[in-house]
Amino acid sequence: MQSCEISGDSTDDPLSSGLRRQRQPRIVVIGAGLAGLSAARALLESGFTDVTVLEATDRIGGRVQSVRLGHATFELGATWIHGSHGNPVYHLAEDNGLLEETTDGERSVGRISLYSKNGVAYHLTNNGQRIPKDVVEEFSDLYNEVYNLTQEFFQRGKPVNAESQNSVGVFTRDVVRKRVKADPDDTEAIKRLKLAMIQQYLKVESCESSSHSMDEVSLSEFGEWTEIPGAHHIIPCGFIKIVEILARSIPESVIQLRKPVKCIHWNQSVSKEIERVADHNSDLPEEDKGSDVFVECEDCEFIPADHVIVTVSLGVLKKRHESLFHPRLPEEKVMAIEKLGINTTDKIFLEFEEPFWSSECNSIQFVWEDEAESESLTYPEELWYKKICSFDVLYPPERYGHVLSGWICGEEALIMEKCDDETVAETCTEMLRKFTGNPNIPKPRRILRSSWGSNPNFRGSYSYTQVGSSGADVEKLAKPLPYAESSKTAPMQVMFSGEATHRKYYSTTHGAVLSGQREAARLIEMYQDLLQ
Repeated sequence: MQSCEISGDSTDDPLSSGLRRQRQPRIVVIGAGLAGLSAARALLESGFTDVTVLEATDRIGGRVQSVRLGHATFELGATWIHGSHGNPVYHLAEDNGLLEETTDGERSVGRISLYSKNGVAYHLTNNGQRIPKDVVEEFSDLYNEVYNLTQEFFQRGKPVNAESQNSVGVFTRDVVRKRVKADPDDTEAIKRLKLAMIQQYLKVESCESSSHSMDEVSLSEFGEWTEIPGAHHIIPCGFIKIVEILARSIPESVIQLRKPVKCIHWNQSVSKEIERVADHNSDLPEEDKGSDVFVECEDCEFIPADHVIVTVSLGVLKKRHESLFHPRLPEEKVMAIEKLGINTTDKIFLEFEEPFWSSECNSIQFVWEDEAESESLTYPEELWYKKICSFDVLYPPERYGHVLSGWICGEEALIMEKCDDETVAETCTEMLRKFTGNPNIPKPRRILRSSWGSNPNFRGSYSYTQVGSSGADVEKLAKPLPYAESSKTAPMQVMFSGEATHRKYYSTTHGAVLSGQREAARLIEMYQDLLQ
């Protein structure tokens, strides 16, 4: 049986500080994703010397996961740098030459990110027909007009009526349907196609938001998410290069891989087990026995700390907050965790020997004609594939080969994750044959897919403001513990970082980076006299 131990080797130089023994504060960062690495980097560069990063998995990067296959790099997680003006991720990439091979086509300027802005999206029906380009353009203009209306509820303080149920999906579906049906110039057949396209567009939107359905996304709060001006950029050599740049200035000894955390004991709440071990550990400094915080690891090690920065995903907090913190979190923070939303957006990469799509095609969008009057976007388990909204063409082919990237989200993504590669590849091939009307499409020679929902270290892709939540809940999630009347008097034993804690930039890589820098800045301000 493994015996527990308390680390007592982190008491370095006695420097002037507000701590009991006049020394450098001990800071533990939980998670080596973008937020954790950004926080650790900022702390070390500011002069903190006792920083430890604990990472549960065997790699750094968190929800950034670049996979090298042959001479190409595929992104299972973060793919685009969203916006350039003032975006710290963009500046890291630009300053380090990561965008030199990014083609003009990969600098997408649309609201929905594509691998290439060149070419045309093919909207195909389950009857094997392509919807005429002019019909798609008309519908797209209408949908984008209504999308802009969804932004106004927050941005202009417009009241939300009861009929919308404060839901982006309900509002959008209702308004677009009414306008399509009222159009005197369209035939009934065209109207039916446009009505079916509503559901397809909402599936794409759900993948963008990482929600099960846009019905679950808050209409009154939707417009608070802020888009950074400038194009979306792909990093050809892999988004993981951003992670490596952040980690470059962090000594290897700081980051401990395969070090999952079991519980954070805060507010001087020390378990009997810790006390028992402390009483029998003569090597433990007296100051460690009275530490405000102990991080209990799964390997039974207890690490004393003055400050802990928690960067785990909202999905992990939802699943584990009761056992992860002792004492339990304040009710206000628990409510914020429960109110805010996170779900799964997965990718399915299919590599083919030769392309069966035309050179102008940049994506294949699946429109189910039988969904023209559908309300729900939830399917029986055996029909999980109907939630796949599209396959994008990876561009340029000289770099990637002939590869399609499929998108699926919500509960159906979790069902997909349970299937084996053979089943997913076969199901996707049948779907492509059905929608293209080409029964001769061969099975892909290779498949690669993500599984963010079922991974216990993530339990989802990224966050959104769920119906019933607001930006105020994001602020509550980000607030350090224990609470204090003033930030200047707050001891900040437990701090929170990660994309879900950024009110304007949640769901993004720059939101994660900025949130890590934000928490580091709190400590830098607290110890400014010590660091001078």
